[in-house]
Amino acid sequence: MKRNRFMYAVATCLVIGLGLLSRRCPHLLPAALGKYPGDALWALVVFCGIGFLRPRWPTALAGVAAFMFACTVEFAKWYQAAWIESVRATLPGRLVLGSVFSWKNIVAYATGILIGWVVEAGICHFWKRKRGA
Repeated sequence: MKRNRFMYAVATCLVIGLGLLSRRCPHLLPAALGKYPGDALWALVVFCGIGFLRPRWPTALAGVAAFMFACTVEFAKWYQAAWIESVRATLPGRLVLGSVFSWKNIVAYATGILIGWVVEAGICHFWKRKRGA
């Protein structure tokens, strides 16, 4: 399968918008979810970005690569050198790198990537059936 890069660029922009909206207007989501929808959407952006950069990779490989990248960023929060803390103190740094390690973030990342995986698999299945009909 070869992904359509334009569609992945659009999807990435839409998911970034949803993620920013989830942080800006958390009252639109159930309070019990906390900040984790934003974390799941962040990981979904990573999945879409990998789909854009590697359009020929199988969905499973893109999902595993996205999860490994997200976990690497999460575990990097334990690294607290002054230079990276100054980056994390900025809004873009906080949005991209986060600030505090949490195992719950890893669950949120897995959820976001799984959503991307399921949607991509569903779309691929739909197009295969449509072409075969």
